[in-house]
Amino acid sequence: MKSLFNENDNQEIIKRVDNLTPGKNPEWGKMKVAQMLHHCSLTLESCFGEIKPKRVLIGILFGNMIKKKIMKEGPFGKNSPTSKEFLVKDDKNFEEEKSKLISYIKKFIESGKAGVTKDTHPFFGYMTVDEWDILIWKHLDHHLRQFGV
Repeated sequence: MKSLFNENDNQEIIKRVDNLTPGKNPEWGKMKVAQMLHHCSLTLESCFGEIKPKRVLIGILFGNMIKKKIMKEGPFGKNSPTSKEFLVKDDKNFEEEKSKLISYIKKFIESGKAGVTKDTHPFFGYMTVDEWDILIWKHLDHHLRQFGV
């Protein structure tokens, strides 16, 4: 499985982000491209412990079971649900959001595994550094595929 801690895999994701354009329409879902970039940055902020969304009841009940499924090979399904803290409804500046997301992706290489939070995920609960890495990789891949890159 690919890893954002791996220089080549990290650069691959950054190149895909660089291939996005402001007018790119999604192949599924409702977000505009700048909203998606912001959404992805929010998930990375959570991964690095910069924001700390509270656990949600459905995650407490089913999070561990679903986490086991998503940690396996293969992409996320289309139109997967997200926590309300990660929903983006207002318009965002494409260039600012693109730059911000690329900075967060680079942070995986710069800070290494020690930079990943020990805080719980709002849905999945406790996660190891490697689980965070898998989740974030697959999440970014999911949204980049959503926009055809």
